[in-house]
Amino acid sequence: MQILSSIALAAILATSATGRYTLQPNEEAALRLLARALPNSPEGYTPTDVSCPSNRPSVRSAATLSPNETSWLELRRNNTVDPMRELLGRVNIEGFDVNGFMDRVSSNASELPNIGLAFSGGGWRAMLNGAGAVKAWDDRTENATAPGRLGGLLQASTYVAGLSGGSWLVGSIYVNNFTTVTDLQADTSGSVWEFSQSVVEGPSSDGIQLFSTVDYYSQINSAIQGKRDAGYDASITDIWGRALSYQLINATDGGPAYTWSSIALNQEFQRANQPFPIVIADARAPGERIISLNASVYEFNPFEMGTWDPTAFGFVPTQYLGTNMTNGSVTDDAACVVGFDNAGFVMGTSSSLFNQILLNLNSTGIDLPESILSLIQGALQGLDEDDNDIADYSPNPFFGYRSGENPDAEQQRLTLVDGGEDLQNIPFHPLIQPERHLDVIFAIDSSADTPTTWPNGTSMVATYERTAGDIANGTGFPSVPSQNTFVNLGLNTRPTFFGCDPNNMTDGLNVPLVVYIPNAPYVAYSNVTTFTLSYNNTYRDAIIANGYDVATMGNASVDSTWPTCVGCAIISRSLDRQGGDVPDVCRTCFQNFCWDGTVNDTTPNEYQPSLRLEDQALDVQSSGGVEMGRSAVGVAAPTKYLPGTTDNFATNELITSPKDNLSAKRIWSYLSDISTWHTYYQNCSSITPPSSGPKLEKGDTFKFSTFGFPVLTCPVHESVPPSDDKAGRIAWSAQLGKEGEEGYVDVYHAWLVEDLERGRVRILTQESQIGEPAKEFGLSIPNKVCTSLNE
Repeated sequence: MQILSSIALAAILATSATGRYTLQPNEEAALRLLARALPNSPEGYTPTDVSCPSNRPSVRSAATLSPNETSWLELRRNNTVDPMRELLGRVNIEGFDVNGFMDRVSSNASELPNIGLAFSGGGWRAMLNGAGAVKAWDDRTENATAPGRLGGLLQASTYVAGLSGGSWLVGSIYVNNFTTVTDLQADTSGSVWEFSQSVVEGPSSDGIQLFSTVDYYSQINSAIQGKRDAGYDASITDIWGRALSYQLINATDGGPAYTWSSIALNQEFQRANQPFPIVIADARAPGERIISLNASVYEFNPFEMGTWDPTAFGFVPTQYLGTNMTNGSVTDDAACVVGFDNAGFVMGTSSSLFNQILLNLNSTGIDLPESILSLIQGALQGLDEDDNDIADYSPNPFFGYRSGENPDAEQQRLTLVDGGEDLQNIPFHPLIQPERHLDVIFAIDSSADTPTTWPNGTSMVATYERTAGDIANGTGFPSVPSQNTFVNLGLNTRPTFFGCDPNNMTDGLNVPLVVYIPNAPYVAYSNVTTFTLSYNNTYRDAIIANGYDVATMGNASVDSTWPTCVGCAIISRSLDRQGGDVPDVCRTCFQNFCWDGTVNDTTPNEYQPSLRLEDQALDVQSSGGVEMGRSAVGVAAPTKYLPGTTDNFATNELITSPKDNLSAKRIWSYLSDISTWHTYYQNCSSITPPSSGPKLEKGDTFKFSTFGFPVLTCPVHESVPPSDDKAGRIAWSAQLGKEGEEGYVDVYHAWLVEDLERGRVRILTQESQIGEPAKEFGLSIPNKVCTSLNE
């Protein structure tokens, strides 16, 4: 990535009077990015003491919106009127007087439709799929405001929320001055979203980023050391957040001085010409593995950070995170701190599941020199084991606050993790708060819930279940069916409305209409595995293009009524409040797109969708040369062994050459037959086949020894042979000792084999490990498990 070079900028300034300098395309994009959120941290990445303002920071009760957000909303609600009027006039709601409706509601914010956008987690897949939706909904995108198109939905929205990969999308757009996706993906040297080199390798050497991978890690380590030297705890999220910044922020060295609160200093944000951005994370104590639905959800917005949950139930100024506070106030002898809320650190906090990439570098398939591995090992050795996958917000701003209800009140450290670890992978939480009065939420779900890496409604189910529990605190959510019903009824293949009848809500809650838009293949197979780290530009652009079609249903080519029905979703709650007549065309929309309460909880077949616009299919390859296709699938680990949540995780992948003359069925014959293992894998012994014979079937139990461990008893969880259109899968688990005792190990090992085009075969193996020995493996470089799997 690069910003406008100093030479080009000097040339522009020197010739501006004569007009003789012609901007190159990459320079036009760069100029649009220059006036971004201010880099306002005085010491770069290092938090800095400053004098406190006369109105010293304190914890504010979450009983209401903040005064800053309230004042901002007065401007924003008015600013959504014109783009909403234009959008509704374009989507052809037959029999509906758009101008008459807008004239009635524009003077009363409580009547005006209030729109929120939510972008799920799911790594770069989620970021790019969500980017396609943003591009479709942005009236600055070329042709997005043609008849029937949905450009302007972004400008008509009040809030936009992101989580994990979705937080990268939101953060990259806002920290880069609310720029367009078109500019971020500009196919020019030095564009911001250059993912051809992974975050592990560092940015390409285009433009001003003229340094090697060694320099890249040296700069990251220097920044982290500065934070440590200033007296602050550092976690792997600090390293991860700095690395992300090089890919997401268009500034020298990844913009170490850019903070999340600096978004509020942007003039266009102050004028409320943009929606209100929010990213979220979950509270989790170090060492915990499973995040329950009762875990506190923390949000970061430009003004404040905190939680609406009945735990801390409070907010502090984002600008002053890092300030020492007790019982809700700055301690008498403490200075205020600025610069702690680094933008990359905030985005890294929401996506800390990816810390496992740094902990398991040798599982990435990237060949790094020993000098770099040693550099990273040095950084990891400076961290406590408990910090492996958390973000450390110490000192805890909620220390001593609401000690009766707040489980973190007694902790000096506030530790946060990836916002999707409680299975709520779509960031609904900040958008269903009663104080924000959302009418409709357009939710992009890029989750990898199924074995084939497509969504199945898990996040919808999790949020619904949470709002039915004690932690709900006044939040409501529409009824949703089970994941099986989502798949069996095809609700995960197309947009679906939930909560269409506001009179059918329990407890009199004002529940928003949810427009659920799951990732699906239109012109490209966008079911890339979550931990895919690099994308060339054609691969990147294909996922964005597919995401555009997901949000627009192929510019209404799949369903010509879709733009109209989007308009109906926007006005639905407002019409209900006014007691207005629902247009007939909207009644038809609700019949076609609303979930009608039907359930089918039978176990579905494996979900393997085909392209919906096959005649427009994009011919692209991934950075590794693997064609995008239905086969872009991963193994399906149980929640307990979810990659990124265990003490160690290793993954290895191999694509065989046609010259090898192999097939998935031939490889399967060796994998599934335990009597052949010793012929090709040296690290196994003492093999005892199942009583039924050497062929491993689901439900079988076998025994063997590996890694020098005693003989392990292994139940087989999955055994599905490959076929012409499906991957072969086999997986087993093993435990040694009892949980909590020294030497305890719990392992889940899985294989996937599948035939690819042109006579190639894909072989994927992954292992999740729990226990102290696993932690030691995870901190070793090279990772011992990865080294073994490479055999």
